[in-house]
Amino acid sequence: MDLGNLGFAAAIGLAAVGSALGAGAAGQSAIGSWKKCFANNKPAPFMLVAFVGAPLTQTIYGFILMNAIIASTMPSLYKLAAGVFAGIAMGYSAYMQGKAGASAADALAETGKGFGNYLMVLGLIETVALFVMVFVMGVM
Repeated sequence: MDLGNLGFAAAIGLAAVGSALGAGAAGQSAIGSWKKCFANNKPAPFMLVAFVGAPLTQTIYGFILMNAIIASTMPSLYKLAAGVFAGIAMGYSAYMQGKAGASAADALAETGKGFGNYLMVLGLIETVALFVMVFVMGVM
């Protein structure tokens, strides 16, 4: 068995787990925010969907890194380490982005203001996953 194969599976698998957890956290908050809007006869902002979908991009980064690990000529142990550690970093970035998105959904639904500010914060959190993907691919 080639342990390097676990590395490419870990890259996408761990990134996707983080995406699912992050989107779940933001989604729960968006649903609760919409419920509050409906209960108060306020317009329910559709833009909350942007906060829910933000963590999904880390799965794409995991997929890109997975393909790079498969194509790499690095030794198997390095492929395993790259996939596991990068997958954890990208997954945690997605999870934290979802938690921030949950707060953003609540704030936007309550105030109707600040969408750009909230999106900037999500973008900064996203940058962690991008850096991990690019730096690991650069090492390979």
